[in-house]
Amino acid sequence: MNTTELRQKDVAGLQAEVKELQKAHFGLRMQKATQQLTNTSTLRSTRRAIARAKTILAETIVKQGANK
Repeated sequence: MNTTELRQKDVAGLQAEVKELQKAHFGLRMQKATQQLTNTSTLRSTRRAIARAKTILAETIVKQGANK
């Protein structure tokens, strides 16, 4: 999911996206631990997607706090 799609979501949607990405990353880590993961670059991409979503979530929360 790119940044423009993430910026269109509200706080609850962003929190759900972060939780979903964290579950996916956990599953990939377990696959790597059991030698089932062939494409290890997906770990890096999910980790960066989590960071991207968390950053936009923090920006959205600060922006909403400034508007009040």
